[in-house]
Parts: sequence; structure tokens; C-alpha cells
Amino acid sequence: MTGIRTRQRWMMIGLIIIGIIFTAFFGMRAFRAFKKFDGHGHRPPPQGKVETDVELIRDWMTIPFIARTYQVPPEIIFEALNIPPQKDHDKSLKTINDEYFPGQDGFVVSAIKETILANQASLPPTAPQPPTAPAP
Repeated sequence: MTGIRTRQRWMMIGLIIIGIIFTAFFGMRAFRAFKKFDGHGHRPPPQGKVETDVELIRDWMTIPFIARTYQVPPEIIFEALNIPPQKDHDKSLKTINDEYFPGQDGFVVSAIKETILANQASLPPTAPQPPTAPAP
């Protein structure tokens, strides 16, 4: 009788350990995927299309993503915020706001909107490009 209970106990311990290993393995994969999405997983805007509506900027975005989307050099945005680009390259606007401007909710988003609008106003208008014909 005790041999069966001992075997059941070891089987239960083994299954728990296997469960912990599976949880850790897939948890790490999910963590890496989230981290990759958070910092680098945003796709750049389609080629040739420049976003102009600054009201689409959200606090989860990063400065490099906004720079690509609105075709504004990221250095201009970092300079407008007076923060170091190397240290804050992959941080969201909310994280930057909380770190550098505590108590001023939305300051970074509004400053970036103003910077982009000022930069867009200083650029000469470009004629719309005709659509290209599909390749045969």
C-alpha cells in the first residue's frame, strides 16, 4: 500500500515540475514577443505615405516610431524635449513623461505634436505622387 502512495506522490511531484517547466518556457517566449513588440515591433508607415494628423499620436508610441511615421528626424523631437536620445530611444511617451515631467500629464505628447506641426510647416509642400502602375 505504501509503495503505491509513494509512486503516486512522485508522479504528482513530477507532473508539477513538468508543468512549471512548460509554464516557464512559454512564459519566456511570450515575454520576449511582448518585449520585441513593445520596442521594435511597430511597422513603419507604408512607403511614400507621410502621416500628417498629429491627433493620432498616443502615449504608448515611441519617438523613433513617431519620427518614421511623420518623417521628422528623431533628433528634433529629442531636442524639443531636451532629453538624451541614447537613453530614451525605446521608451514610450508615457514612460518619458513620467520620468522627466512628473505631475505634467500629457506634456510629452503635446510637445511632440507642436514640434511635428512646426516641422511640417517649415517644409515646402510637395505635389502628390501619382499611383504607380502594377508590375505585370
